[in-house]
Amino acid sequence: MKYTLMLGLGGVDEYMDMARTADQAGWDCIGLPDSIFFPKVNESDYPYADTEMVRNALEGVPVIDPFVAMSMMAAVTKNIHIYPAVMKVPVRQPIVLAKALSSLAYMTGNRVKLGAGLSPWKEDFVHNGVTWEGRGKRMDECIEIIRGVMSGDYYEYHGEYYDFAPVKLSPVPSKPVPVIIGGHAKPALRRAARIGDGWISANSDFESLSALVEQINQLRSEYGTINKPFEFHCLDSAAQSADDFKRLASIGTTHACVTPWNPYDPSIDSKAKIEAIKRFADNFVR
Repeated sequence: MKYTLMLGLGGVDEYMDMARTADQAGWDCIGLPDSIFFPKVNESDYPYADTEMVRNALEGVPVIDPFVAMSMMAAVTKNIHIYPAVMKVPVRQPIVLAKALSSLAYMTGNRVKLGAGLSPWKEDFVHNGVTWEGRGKRMDECIEIIRGVMSGDYYEYHGEYYDFAPVKLSPVPSKPVPVIIGGHAKPALRRAARIGDGWISANSDFESLSALVEQINQLRSEYGTINKPFEFHCLDSAAQSADDFKRLASIGTTHACVTPWNPYDPSIDSKAKIEAIKRFADNFVR
């Protein structure tokens, strides 16, 4: 099993130091958040925790655009893979997103993944001129387009939400960028099983993760994708011991997602985070 360093919210001024440390310590991946803006008022409820608590935690927290942050971190590392966990894909124009992703994957020698999700916030859609209704179908079209235009060949698309004549991106990476689908709802699990190269969980307890992984594998069997390579990026904040991580591996986890400090403690400084990254690597990663 491999390990992903989940940076969580805040600490953006420390990104380069943390990435350099994680790379040297042998971590496999870095996951970072995505947020375009903070709405003053929102209509939606957050599905993984109390909405008001989440809003209070998010307001005023700096979040760097993932492509900017990933570029910075890639420039000071050599081996580690980097991905947004997860990017709000359908609120972005897919060809423009694919261009940024293709460019970064090419420049980093295939060290980028696309953590792909919707968004629980209606405002992310409507304030960007995208309809909230039909967002799942739009997400499917976005992923199809991103993969298609990154093939290196001329590619055209004629769908319900996007329609364009043949275009070609250059350069494109030498390998396809893995698309790791996020979300716990049944449509997200189906999407991961049907068209994903993997699935990434939100914070869950072990029993919930085990059930979700089992559901995805059942769906992969139904869709005929069970024999294709697939990554499970699982986040269990209660996992702290070798036995805990062995349990995660036993259900098929390929990447344990870990924040080796309390992500809700604003008093943790850069030095403490760096030490936590090294300490966790010494105890588990190596």
